[in-house]
Amino acid sequence: MSLKIRLARAGAKKRPYYRIVVADARSPRDGRFIEKVGSYDPMKPKEDPSRVTLEGEKIQGWLAKGAQPTDRVLRFLDAAGLAKRDTRNNPEKGKPGQKATERAAEKAKKAEAGEPAAA
Repeated sequence: MSLKIRLARAGAKKRPYYRIVVADARSPRDGRFIEKVGSYDPMKPKEDPSRVTLEGEKIQGWLAKGAQPTDRVLRFLDAAGLAKRDTRNNPEKGKPGQKATERAAEKAKKAEAGEPAAA
């Protein structure tokens, strides 16, 4: 059984509130969970200390048992000093796609030939 520490949405429409829960990876997002270990309120300002609340001892226990945090929860744990999150780097993400590259090459070719570029 694979365990995840993840967010489960609660709250009204357009007023999200999330519980940080330990759940079986196969259970639905808002479905059955094993234990609630914290909460996250994205409606509060970023500097508000009650925006993210974590129960550190419970989380450490679940991490020791092999529970895997999702990326968003891992960011919260890293900020609280409970787990280490490796920085990610994807240099390919910022590159333009194939069509944009072709258009840029065509535009450069026209500029080189002295023709006015069509807007």
